[in-house]
Amino acid sequence: MLMIAFTCIFSYVTGFVIFPYSYWKDYFNMPAPRIMMDILVNLLFYAAIVELSLFIEKRLNKRVSWMVSPLKRLLIQALYQILGVLLIIICMALIYLVLADFVGKPSSYIGLREAFFTLILVMFWGLMISAVNTGDFLLKNWKTEALKVAGFEIKEAQNKQLAAEIELQALKLQLDPHFVFNNLSVLSELILKDQELGYEYTENFAKVYRYLLINSKKKLITLREELKFLDAYLFLIRNRMGGGCIFQINIDKSKLDLLIPPVTLQLFIENAVKYNRTEEENPLVVSIYSNDNNELVVSNTLLPLIKIPDSTGLGLNNIIGRYALLSDRKPVIEKDTQNFTIKVPLIK
Repeated sequence: MLMIAFTCIFSYVTGFVIFPYSYWKDYFNMPAPRIMMDILVNLLFYAAIVELSLFIEKRLNKRVSWMVSPLKRLLIQALYQILGVLLIIICMALIYLVLADFVGKPSSYIGLREAFFTLILVMFWGLMISAVNTGDFLLKNWKTEALKVAGFEIKEAQNKQLAAEIELQALKLQLDPHFVFNNLSVLSELILKDQELGYEYTENFAKVYRYLLINSKKKLITLREELKFLDAYLFLIRNRMGGGCIFQINIDKSKLDLLIPPVTLQLFIENAVKYNRTEEENPLVVSIYSNDNNELVVSNTLLPLIKIPDSTGLGLNNIIGRYALLSDRKPVIEKDTQNFTIKVPLIK
């Protein structure tokens, strides 16, 4: 509305500057109804031009982008604006003539030269209105893009910080002194009792650490590779815990080439073994399987220790943090009176 009023007022001012004698000499000698009609028609005229400009702008934004083809967009928009203004001039002239029958015929104060310059002036104002609307659109678009870029930069900085924290957590998990001490203790006992089993234990212990050192910094790894690592890791667990742990693995072969963050399964099993009893009379059962939702599920029976060890939260937080960087889907943790279950998405 402000643009319509401003344009209408400015058109009167420019009209006075260009035609100070031929038009304005009789203007205020007209009857009041005629002056009101003249103002009303001008307001309607420039309102129509403003609305036309907005309509053209919106239609062309969907078809010809300023970002992709700026010159083509400029030429097409200018052409449509000029043709539209010509059509509006014809319509307004007809309306003016109809209204003039009621308020009096126009006097012959405008000649051919003035009519030509008036037409040029109207075209100019039509293009100026179009330019203002375009500038407003581009400014808003620039602000939107600037906010998006700022948001992406903040998100990227947060992701880098989170990635660094996750990498540090992974390193702490790899160098867990309890894990190393427990396995070396088992190894020393096996070497004394059964050298062949001790040698096999050493090989699997080396496989586990080789996998941790090589793959822990990777973002993703195939489920197939993770399961190969899991075989070596479970060999260590079984020989350490004896019959106190039972592992049930049922993975759909079609899921083996899907991806997960490396060391995911180790962290889940380590979590289950750390916070539950592992007794041969009542063994801890850990089930690892895939479901139809492209999720890897790790579920263990709840056999809580009498004295629960202090929790650092590194394991689960590590996995949740990794998925925040890698996927829109998040891990799901479920707990009831009998089972503790974690579901993590398998990434394509």
